[in-house]
Amino acid sequence: MEEIKILDAVPEDALGITNVFYKAWLATYPNAEKGITVDDIEDSYKDEFSVEKIKRLKDLIRNMPINKKRFVAKKGDMVVGACTVIRNEKNNHLRTLYILPEYQNKGIGTKLWNKTLEFFDPKKDTIVQVADYTENAINFYKKLGFVDTGKRTPQESGSFKSGATIIDMEMIRKAK
Repeated sequence: MEEIKILDAVPEDALGITNVFYKAWLATYPNAEKGITVDDIEDSYKDEFSVEKIKRLKDLIRNMPINKKRFVAKKGDMVVGACTVIRNEKNNHLRTLYILPEYQNKGIGTKLWNKTLEFFDPKKDTIVQVADYTENAINFYKKLGFVDTGKRTPQESGSFKSGATIIDMEMIRKAK
């Protein structure tokens, strides 16, 4: 099996990153109990593959501020995982971390996490928001040393066309 490499994202990764996010969202977020449907996810991604959106993501990657990084996990030329991290004044923020469903549970998320540690300020706590019903993600972050802060907020992206909303659970990993 070809080795997975963790690299800084480059503009040419934009389409692959969008694909990872889309497929991971489809596999992770639909939930009958929460009223979130596959159609909700499809609708929220309907424009994400447009030429304009991909160009915008390429520009974001090209002009990344000094306190922000986007990493990709690649198998050959294919993006199989991606994450976005921010060094804030008060803390480190693991903004996103997604892996293609067929590549999950193979250590790629941990490899991406280890790469973020090279960028993060080790003297600061790290926070992450995770959908409050995604047990696999919550357990992944627990294995990395994150604990639930008790804080819950509606996801920044707002509600889906069905009216359902993802509630984010904040988790924190204290600085060592």
